[in-house]
Amino acid sequence: MLKTRFTEAFGIEHPVVQGGMQGVGLAELVAPVANAGGLGFLTALTQPTPEDLRKEIQRTREMTDKPFGVNLTVLPTINPVPYDEYVAAIIDGGIRIVETAGRSPEPYMAQFKAGGIKVIHKCTSVRHAVKAQSVGVDAISIDGFECAGHPGEDDIPGLILIPAAADKLRIPILASGGFGDGRGLAAALMLGADGINMGTRFLATKEAPIHQNMKDKLVAADERDTALIYRTLRNTARVFKNAVAEEVVKLEQQGAEFKDIQHLVAGVRGRAAMKEGEIDGGIWSAGMITGLIHDIPTVAELIQRIVAEAEAIIRAKMRMIA
Repeated sequence: MLKTRFTEAFGIEHPVVQGGMQGVGLAELVAPVANAGGLGFLTALTQPTPEDLRKEIQRTREMTDKPFGVNLTVLPTINPVPYDEYVAAIIDGGIRIVETAGRSPEPYMAQFKAGGIKVIHKCTSVRHAVKAQSVGVDAISIDGFECAGHPGEDDIPGLILIPAAADKLRIPILASGGFGDGRGLAAALMLGADGINMGTRFLATKEAPIHQNMKDKLVAADERDTALIYRTLRNTARVFKNAVAEEVVKLEQQGAEFKDIQHLVAGVRGRAAMKEGEIDGGIWSAGMITGLIHDIPTVAELIQRIVAEAEAIIRAKMRMIA
C-alpha cells in the first residue's frame, strides 16, 4: 500500500483522485472511485441548481460510505451562477472535502473552514499555488500542460511543474495532467507529488456516465488526438481533436472572436455529444493521456492496477541502488 501525506490527511486508501469533470462527475462514477479506495469528486455545476446538488450528494451517500468530495469551479459565465448557494449546499450536505478551481477560493475559505471542510485548489502555475497555500487551502492539484480542460497560458509540462511546485509548497500536492497508469503514479511521487489526479483516464471506465462511442474512441486514439482551442483568446483549453475542434482552431487562425465560434463550443452541445455518442457533435475535453489508454476497465480494476504497477516499479528501482 502506498501511504503519502495526501492519503493520510484526507483519509483515503490510495493516492488516486478523480477530479471534477463537468457533465461526468456524477454519483455513478464518484461512488465507485470512493469504494475502490480513491477520492472522487461530484461536479457542483453539473447540477442545474444547488438543490439538485443536495440530491446528488445524498444519492452518492447511498452508494458509498467512504470519503468523497465536491468540485466547485468559479469562472466568468454568460449567465450568472449562484455560487453562494452552491457553497451552502456543499456545507449543508455534510461534505468534508472540496476541490476548487478557476478563481481563488479565498472568498469561500472562511465558510469552508467553519464547516470543517478540507480544500484542494487546482492550479496551473506555481505562483497561483503559492497564493492558494497562503489563503489556507489544505492541498494543491497542479495541472501540467498535458491536462484536459484549461492548462493555463504558461505551457509548462508536469515534468517541470510538479517539482517546481514541490520546491515552493509545504502542503500535499496532487499531480494532474497526463496520468493514467502506475508508471505515471510512480513518476509523480518521485517528482515530489503525494498522489495523482485523473480525469480523462476515468472517462474510459465501465462506470463513466458517457456513451460507449466516446470510450471506444479514447481507446483508439493516440497522444496526438487532442487540440488546443481558445489559444488566440488567451483562455486555452485542451479538447479531443474532432471535426468541431479543428473548425474552431481554423477560425481562430483566421482571426475569429469568441462570438464567431460560440455556436461551436456551446457546453450544451458538448454534453449532448457525450451522452448520445456523437464524436463530432461538439467540444469535449480530453488530455494527452489518450495515448496511454488501451482498455475500458472498471474503476476498481483501474485503481488497483495503477497502485500495483506503481508499487512494483518503486520496488524494482530501489534494487538499482548498489
